[in-house]
Amino acid sequence: MNPIFLRILETPEELLSVEALQRQIWPGNETDVVPMHLLITAAHNGGLVIGAYNDIETSETMASDPKVNLVFEIDEFPRTQFAENSQLVGFVFGFLGIYETPDGPRLKHCSHMMGVLPEYRDRGIGFSLKRAQWQMIRHQGIDRITWTYDPLLSRNALLNISRLGSVCSIYIREAYGEMKDELNIGLPSDRFQVDWWVNSLRVKRRLSKRPRKSLDLAHFLAADTSILNPSGINADGLPKPSEPLQLVNTWADVPDKTPDSLLLLEIPSDFMALKTLDPLLAREWRIHTRCLFEELFKSGYLVTDFVYLPGGSSPKNRGEMIKFPGRSFYVLSNGESTL
Repeated sequence: MNPIFLRILETPEELLSVEALQRQIWPGNETDVVPMHLLITAAHNGGLVIGAYNDIETSETMASDPKVNLVFEIDEFPRTQFAENSQLVGFVFGFLGIYETPDGPRLKHCSHMMGVLPEYRDRGIGFSLKRAQWQMIRHQGIDRITWTYDPLLSRNALLNISRLGSVCSIYIREAYGEMKDELNIGLPSDRFQVDWWVNSLRVKRRLSKRPRKSLDLAHFLAADTSILNPSGINADGLPKPSEPLQLVNTWADVPDKTPDSLLLLEIPSDFMALKTLDPLLAREWRIHTRCLFEELFKSGYLVTDFVYLPGGSSPKNRGEMIKFPGRSFYVLSNGESTL
């Protein structure tokens, strides 16, 4: 068994390696790298940096074998062995913030950045980093963690919404202005700001040893849940946004209309691949979903779940195969509904 160890990072040497890791994960823009001196200042003043380490001797095996079992433990790797035989493959970083309530300002944790090397993704490392963050922030007596992410990235949505149990009702246009790194260049930097209520039953269930099973699209369709914007296919076979069936804000003009308790909103399953193949179509998706999310949130909806259907193929006549694309859907609940 090849273990991944999690460790709270505090020393200049450890945090310098986090600075270097950022350049590997988000290449192309030095100005977006959080420097070591800021990481160490935050870590020593109520913030938190957690690293995920792999043993160097087993790195090649882990990178090439997706079936390798992982063990996640925090601070159980002896520091001498840890320093000599380990490689930083992921991290999560956050700091203290405040938010306003009717009773005055309260502390929250702003989870600013999380990243995992590409060859180590889809193995549960991101989930384990966030779970360790959840454990540590609860010990600080803080009940809310917030962070932002691109709402068109289905991998991130699956982790943040479905697996971690965060919710969202805040859409921020151009959250970071013009971004020039390779992943974000050329698109408006719109973001979701999610809320992770760390002491809620919802979150505790998602992070338990027996989390709830993921819901499939079939479960929602069986409950007559409407797909607000079912995608079409353009001439190149790429997913194209359709016109929404009905803008939600029009309900305000219909006295007897009761908003649906649940809605589905579709996004591309692989937005980064789409952006590479057709940047103009990617921008069209950004503006399309921006308008819908803003209207939905204004009308009292919030994002509470996410459904991902992987693509694949099925046999046709004479051994031919029919390929079908993956599909991704946000689940939005009316604000009066039980989460």
